[in-house]
Amino acid sequence: QVQFVESGGGLVQPGGSLRLSCAASGSIFSILNMGWYRQAPGKQRELVASITSRGSGGSVDYVDSVKGRFTISRDNAKATVYLQMNSLKHEDTALYLCDTNPPMRGYWGQGTQVTVSS
Repeated sequence: QVQFVESGGGLVQPGGSLRLSCAASGSIFSILNMGWYRQAPGKQRELVASITSRGSGGSVDYVDSVKGRFTISRDNAKATVYLQMNSLKHEDTALYLCDTNPPMRGYWGQGTQVTVSS
């Protein structure tokens, strides 16, 4: 059973930066396509960044609203996926969660809260 634990969120001012981490359990992390999702109150959960498995080349993609500001990466040896978030905006405020892409577990973890406020 795969588990993901998110960390690194917090309160940051507009223009600031955060790095989120998603630590995976088990030994199959490297074959998983992964994504960072976010959900703000009253809005649908949104895939903001994705990265393919080691075997698929680790290619990345982003939703338009974060392109040029966010960078997703993975360290397969550490079974961890990261989201470096720069130039944060108020609109980035959300609960950030990681999961496979597409989601496959049928449930979500606790996530890590990112709040951008002046």
